[in-house]
Amino acid sequence: MLRHLCAGLSVVILPVALSAQEVRLTDDVKSKSFEVAGETYVVARSQNNRGLIEQEFAKTGRPCPPFCITDMTAAEGVETVGELEVIEFVETVVANGRGVLIDSRSPSWYQNGTIPGAMNMYFPALDQLNPFRDDILAALGGVKTEDGWDFANAIELTMFCNGPWSDETTRAINNLIGLGYPAEKLQYYRGGMQVWKVLGLSVEVPA
Repeated sequence: MLRHLCAGLSVVILPVALSAQEVRLTDDVKSKSFEVAGETYVVARSQNNRGLIEQEFAKTGRPCPPFCITDMTAAEGVETVGELEVIEFVETVVANGRGVLIDSRSPSWYQNGTIPGAMNMYFPALDQLNPFRDDILAALGGVKTEDGWDFANAIELTMFCNGPWSDETTRAINNLIGLGYPAEKLQYYRGGMQVWKVLGLSVEVPA
């Protein structure tokens, strides 16, 4: 599945005329588009200057535990990135078949909307009790050996969940590192869906 989603991905910056009315990604880029497995996605910001995020992400009184504030760093050696880096990752890594953008939330959250181009890998899938875990690790480039796992050919991953109050991604990342996955091939988008939506960025509802 991972290789199928990565196949045939290409990215192009959409040429647009400058306008003071536009809400852009950066000063000189209005939006970006890319294609995954025949599907075209666009990442842009909402042009509604009065737009608000939905209640589930506007909520501030989440009980801790379990919804505690997460550390800025998921694990030693794992880079924490922001929105522009996530978009660049899709453009330069996923587009070349060298990585995957992973939504580590539950399938129900994922189905309600995710970052365009992301695929779902719920963090408990990496638990040793999951009978399909080895298949997942193999799809990520791992090779099972007598001593454990060889991740010399592991693909690059950028992972996210709901935001700074969600630890699903940090748990997934630490599970991978515990199995021997190289930290330098992992990135942590700490802002997650909450900050993505606060910035009015495009959200894709999976088919």
